Parts: sequence; structure tokens; C-alpha cells
Amino acid sequence: MTFLPRDWDSHPPLIYSDYKSTNLRGPTLPLVPIRHSGCETTGPAFGPQYLGQLDHDLTKNAQVNGEPLGERIVVTGQVRDESGHPIPNTLIEVWQANAAGRYIHVVDDHGAPLDPNFMGAGRCVSDDKGNYRFYTVKPGAYPWKNHHNAWRPNHIHFSLLGPAMATRLVTQMYFPGDPLLDLDPIFQGAPAAARHRLVSRFSIEVTEPEFAIGYVFDIVLRGQTATPVQH
Repeated sequence: MTFLPRDWDSHPPLIYSDYKSTNLRGPTLPLVPIRHSGCETTGPAFGPQYLGQLDHDLTKNAQVNGEPLGERIVVTGQVRDESGHPIPNTLIEVWQANAAGRYIHVVDDHGAPLDPNFMGAGRCVSDDKGNYRFYTVKPGAYPWKNHHNAWRPNHIHFSLLGPAMATRLVTQMYFPGDPLLDLDPIFQGAPAAARHRLVSRFSIEVTEPEFAIGYVFDIVLRGQTATPVQH
């Protein structure tokens, strides 16, 4: 399998000073190219047989005694390669804060409440046309202590896995019109010309009557129109 070189004009620098943790974890020496071998581009294979019936529905996959709180949304889109061809059988995992801006995680000490009926994680596999769909609630903004009065915009984390761990893409999806985007170093770290690829678009066609607001977020894995990496 032949891969085109990564187009760094689509991705944030490995060290972006305004995003403070990259100063500690970003590499300071030149990267070392690693030649691809068969073991790096084959297996393990992820398919529908590994998914639960409700894995894609974050409004139901953690219910204990009722519906999760918040604005229900549908997030859908297509996974494509650098040539615009759909990519089937891609494992897509998502994780996010709840509607109050709180993660179920031991280090999340934000004072917002947890939701006993919302786990904040799900997964699905793209179909034969590269399409995926999740049901969830719109995540809330939360403080993150990167700088004075720092707040993360509403966002959903995405992880995409192809035929091997070496093919993983981690990124974030944002929502249109969020005023915090202009103030967020993680979003602003992406090249200006590529930032719009991180923002979903509202779709009345995807919106389900009397149930959930619809958003479309297409993901391009490589090339000049690639979806930027967001950790």
C-alpha cells in the first residue's frame, strides 16, 4: 500500500506555544521516518461484529433510570480518502463531555454535574459508502486552565481506525457559530485555511422532526483537504 506524504499545511504544528501542553509533549528533534511494512498496514480488522446494538447511540447506551439531559443531536457524515473516494469499514469512536461540560473521568474536577444516564462515548463502523451516524446530546463548554479564563468550545472527539493502529486519525468536531472558537488555542492551532474543516454544518435534512438537531461532519483522511489532527 502506498501513502502520499502528509500535507502539513492542513495540520497544526507539533508545538504551538499558545496550547501550553504541546510545549511539554511536542518533539524537539527532527522526526525519524519509519518504513511501512506488512505488519503495519494489515490487522487488526475492526468490523460490525465487534459493535453493540446501541454503541452508536449515546442517548441510550448508558441509560440507568431515564433519558440523558441536554439537546439531542444527530451527527453524520462520510469518511473519504485524498481522492474523494468513500472509505468503508472504518472504526469511528467518539467521546465528549455531557451537556453540562463534564467528562466521566477521575481527573475532571469541573464543578458541573455528572449525568447518570450519559457515558459520553460511542462507536460505529462506516458503511460501504463511507457513511456513519451517531445520536448524542450537544456537549457543553468547560474550563481547562490553559490560560486565564480559558474555556473549550463545544466539541466532540473523533478517533478513526483503518486496517491497523498505524492508520489512526484523532480529531475534534466543533459546532457552527460558537464564539469560543476565536479564543481556543487548540482550534486556532490548525492552519487558518483548514479550520473550517473542523466545523460541522447544520442540516435541516439530517434533523429529525420533534427529536434531534442534525449536523454533518465529513472526514477526509489525507491530502490537501485532510481533516486537521486535533489532540
